[in-house]
Amino acid sequence: MPSRRFDAAAAVLQNAIDAHAFPSAVIEVGDRTQLLWRRAFGRLQPTVDASVTRDDTVFDLASLTKVLSTTAIAMQQVERGSLGLDDPIEQHISDWRGSDRASVSVRDLLAHCGGLAAHRPFFETMSGRAAFQQAICSTPLEYAPRTRSIYSDLGFMLLGFILGEPTALEDRFLALQTQAGFLEDLQFNPPALWRSRAAPTEFDPWRGRALVGEVHDENAAALGGAAGHAGLFGTAASVGQHARHLLQILAGRGGVFQRATVEEFIARRIDVPDSSRALGWDTMLPTSSCGRKMSARAFGHTGFTGTSLWIDPEREVYVVLLTNRVCPTRKNEAIRQVRPTVHDAVMTALDES
Repeated sequence: MPSRRFDAAAAVLQNAIDAHAFPSAVIEVGDRTQLLWRRAFGRLQPTVDASVTRDDTVFDLASLTKVLSTTAIAMQQVERGSLGLDDPIEQHISDWRGSDRASVSVRDLLAHCGGLAAHRPFFETMSGRAAFQQAICSTPLEYAPRTRSIYSDLGFMLLGFILGEPTALEDRFLALQTQAGFLEDLQFNPPALWRSRAAPTEFDPWRGRALVGEVHDENAAALGGAAGHAGLFGTAASVGQHARHLLQILAGRGGVFQRATVEEFIARRIDVPDSSRALGWDTMLPTSSCGRKMSARAFGHTGFTGTSLWIDPEREVYVVLLTNRVCPTRKNEAIRQVRPTVHDAVMTALDES
C-alpha cells in the first residue's frame, strides 16, 4: 500500500536493506480504525536470486510472543479470576521454593523484576516442561526481587507454564484469537504451507540446519516450539490487527479485554528502581527503540529476530516493523540504529500530514 507521505521512512528501510542491516522487512502503520501504510522491502535472504519480500511474508516474531500471547492470555485469566497478579508463584508452581523467592508474584514476572537471570541455555542439556521448570526454579536469583529489573526469558517461560494449565499454551492462544475474531496469520508451530513465504533466520549449529518457518530461539524449540517467551510466527498484518484492537479498547470501544485491564498492564511499574517495564510491555523512554517522537504513554516490545511493535494511545497510532536481521547471523546488530530512526520518520510524517 504506497503512500508518499511515508517516503522518508521508506528510505530509512531501503537504506538499511542496502547496508545489509537485514535482508527482509515489512512495516505497517495504522490507527485504531484503519491501516495507513504497509510496505515490504528486500528479499527473504541476502542473495540476488532469493524471493522478494511480500506483504504477507511470515516472520519469526521471537519475543513479541511475550506480549501478543503470554501477556494477552494473562490479561484474560486475570479478568476471569483464575489468575491473580499478586499470586505468589509457589501457588501455581510447586517447584518454586525458598525464602529468597517466596515473595515473587505473577506481577513481578510480568514486569521482569522477580530476580531471575535474563537467559540460560537449558536447551543444551534438557527438553520439555518438567526439566525446564525444575531448572528455572533451582537457578539462583541474580538480585533481590523488585530491587531492579532484568529482562528475563526465564520468567516468561514460567508464566507460559502457569498459563498453559490445564490446557496447552497453544490452545489457550488459539481460543483467544478466535474470541477476538482475528483471522490473520499468527500462530505457534506454523504449518509447512507457510514455509515458502517465511523469512529465514539463520543456520543453527545445535539443530544442524538452516531455520525457515521453525522457531529460532533454541529454548523455545526444546519446549516444543510454543513457549511463554518465544515461538509465535506471523505477518505484519496479523500483528497490526492486535495493535488496532488494543487501541480501540483504550478509546472506549468493546473488545476481548476490559479497558481497565489494558490500562493496568501498560502502566509502568513505578515501585521498581530504574525500570521502564509495565506488565509484559515496555514503555517509552527517549532511548527506546520507538525513537523520540511518540508520546510518553507509548508502549511496545521488540523481538530478537528483528521484530518490534509500538503503540501510542495518545496519538492513536501503531507501528509494526518485522525483519529477519538474524539472517544470515545473529551477530548483526545494525537494527539498533534503524529502529528509532524509522519510528521517528513515521511520526514526523504523521505530524506533517
